[in-house]
Amino acid sequence: MSLMPLVTGPEVAFWVCAPLMVLGALGLVFFRKAVHSALSMAFVMLNLAVLYGTLDAPFLVFVQIIVYTGAILMLFLFVLMLVGVDTPDSLVETLRGQRVLAVIASVATAALLLFGIAGSVHSAPVGLAQANGGGNVEGLADLLFGRYVFVFELTSALLITAALGAMILAHRTRVVPRLGQRAQALLRTRAYAEAGQHPGPLPSSGVFAANNSIAVPALLPDGSVSEASVSPTLLLRGATLDPEDLAKITTERFAAIESVRESEDDE
Repeated sequence: MSLMPLVTGPEVAFWVCAPLMVLGALGLVFFRKAVHSALSMAFVMLNLAVLYGTLDAPFLVFVQIIVYTGAILMLFLFVLMLVGVDTPDSLVETLRGQRVLAVIASVATAALLLFGIAGSVHSAPVGLAQANGGGNVEGLADLLFGRYVFVFELTSALLITAALGAMILAHRTRVVPRLGQRAQALLRTRAYAEAGQHPGPLPSSGVFAANNSIAVPALLPDGSVSEASVSPTLLLRGATLDPEDLAKITTERFAAIESVRESEDDE
């Protein structure tokens, strides 16, 4: 009489989370938008944390959720927010032959994963009791700072180098040099001498107008409209009041004042 194999909780969790992780990894690679790829990566990390929990590795569970999913991935999302999710990606190769090298690296990575999974399937399963020793944290500390201390330090050096490389690649050279206060004063004075542009500050919006809204252009003492008193952004959005209407109202009021003065002079 043969006994039916007992299905354990870790096996059920593996067969549920593993396909989801594969789907998330495929989404990470094939999604066109960077935000969707980052969310797929977060989905993979959360399922990986569940698998760590089924293997009695609580330290790795919290490290996976707090450090990787909660810190590093959120940093990716913040960078995407700063760069802009609608920024188009350039299809021009900046490095010659990078597509060929990317294909070769992808094939090599797939082969490494295939041989690693095949070797683990055909070999006898080994639990974490021997590796953990006195506990999960102690076992990890023994491996990181004992057997793999050189690899651990080399990884930290690579991460620092990658961060410096990202800073250098993301650095943008300023095309227009930043002018000091003296240079700006000289330019304003030259513009006033050559084009008659007033060197003082721009007039505030709403001055001499019917209201003091930032969308209302300022009126000059002669009743004309000062276009420099309103932000160019509001002008492009069409959120400002019609300057002709403002000038018409001001002209009517000035005409009324002049008529009163003329009547007083006649008397």
